[in-house]
Amino acid sequence: MIDFRYKIVLLILAFSLFFITQSCMHDDVLQDFERLNTIEKEKGVFITNEGNFMYGNASLSYYNPKTKTIINDVFYNTNALPLGDVAQSMTIHDSLGYVVVNNSGKIYIININTFKYVGKITGLVSPRYIYFVNEQKAYISDLYSKTISVYDPTIQQVTHTININNGNGDFSQHNSEMFVQTGNKVYVNSWSYDNKILVINTVSDEITDSINVGKQPNSTIIDKNNVLWVLSDGGFSGSSYGQEKASLTKINTQNNSIIETFIFDDINVSPSHLCINSTKDTIYFIYNSWSGTTANKGIYRMNINDSQLPQQAFISIISQNIYGLGIDKQNSDIYFSDAINYSQNGSVYHYNYKGEAIDTFKVGINPSGFWFK
Repeated sequence: MIDFRYKIVLLILAFSLFFITQSCMHDDVLQDFERLNTIEKEKGVFITNEGNFMYGNASLSYYNPKTKTIINDVFYNTNALPLGDVAQSMTIHDSLGYVVVNNSGKIYIININTFKYVGKITGLVSPRYIYFVNEQKAYISDLYSKTISVYDPTIQQVTHTININNGNGDFSQHNSEMFVQTGNKVYVNSWSYDNKILVINTVSDEITDSINVGKQPNSTIIDKNNVLWVLSDGGFSGSSYGQEKASLTKINTQNNSIIETFIFDDINVSPSHLCINSTKDTIYFIYNSWSGTTANKGIYRMNINDSQLPQQAFISIISQNIYGLGIDKQNSDIYFSDAINYSQNGSVYHYNYKGEAIDTFKVGINPSGFWFK
């Protein structure tokens, strides 16, 4: 006979597997309850909460900085539809918001004022970001697919792909992450186990060049002088790709040559979430490590004309498990998140450009991205 204690354990496991399966496999199933019916036309901030991998508990929050009100889980409460598994990013284009749900392999499209479902993009492997090149074309990056999808918003379809896996060396192991653009060139970082910035010609939709930077470039911005900045975390200890000190690289977008590379002193530091302010003359990033135990961790900032990396935090973080960062492009307000223990609802901290605290509020699990309306 099975001991009673083991029956209880088996019962708990069965229920756990059932609920995990339900949440992962049925994110297209409508739920039956009274839905949120609202119109938010004022300036606001969307927060993508990743949730837990394979639990299907990603969510979308909406914050009004004028009234300091937060509405959590707006996608689910408006549409009676779970968002899915891992909310990676969001792009706002005109009146629509494109929420990239990484592990569900889809992008949900919503009205940014009502949060109502408009449509979705499916058939993707592991999408990361969507970037609108112009009114007729957007690029969709992917962590595991060796292609970048080209999406036509006028017909709401992926029309073709850009190959980043030519099988003979330079582009053979690439993936794609964030996009930044200048003229007819779009730069995309190949972050996971790579050290490349790929250059796309937006007319031909072809990779025309690649630039070597530090290991694992995780974020990019372009400043007011049209200089591309790339933040590389250097990998991590024990990685098969190896580890090196993190770096910040400046690139001339006229000829794709490296202007300067700044190297971080501590090999255990893994900076991330490179952002820029409204005037595009000051960059910000998270200074932390994979373990979250780095001394002097916090939000760091640096003028684009500085000759060395900042030596102290602009906003010091003592106990928070800092996880995401965003800068409002209109007033340079700063938003950063605390994932706490990665399993409970996180917190968001709102500061002004002077580094003065404005507000704190609770959101969903693992808040990582801020997207400004």
